[in-house]
Amino acid sequence: MMFVGFLGCYGAIQESQCLLGTFFACLVILFACEVAAGIWGFMNRAKIANEMINFYDAAYDKASGNNQAAATVLKAFHETLDCCGKGDALGIITGLFQDICPKNTLSMPTNCHTRLKEIFSDKLYLIGIVALVVAVIMIFEMIFSMVLCCGIRNSPVY
Repeated sequence: MMFVGFLGCYGAIQESQCLLGTFFACLVILFACEVAAGIWGFMNRAKIANEMINFYDAAYDKASGNNQAAATVLKAFHETLDCCGKGDALGIITGLFQDICPKNTLSMPTNCHTRLKEIFSDKLYLIGIVALVVAVIMIFEMIFSMVLCCGIRNSPVY
């Protein structure tokens, strides 16, 4: 991504049609990949949710064994999703006693399996909105790079 951004900036500064055309081609390829990934993700959202749950369970088991990296991953899950524990009440209670769950919860927290399933079923529209915003920004980038490229071609300076 940094390389693609460099192509666009340097191509605009140097007024290079070749660099701007390469930037445009890279944006088209990235846009096509994002659309394909979005369609694949939508079609396989249940599988993705299950894979996230499996990943969470593996990190939870490793963190229970005093693995610091896994504990950091769990902390990110717990703070982001406001959840704790595996799919059963025993996982939540075990997490509270092992300092895996956040301490600032006054009531019994929701388990992370439920939260992950909610994200991929109830909150799917948020993921779609973010993808749509990214797509619109990329379309504007492609339009502006082509306009600049054509403007350089039609410039009487060269």
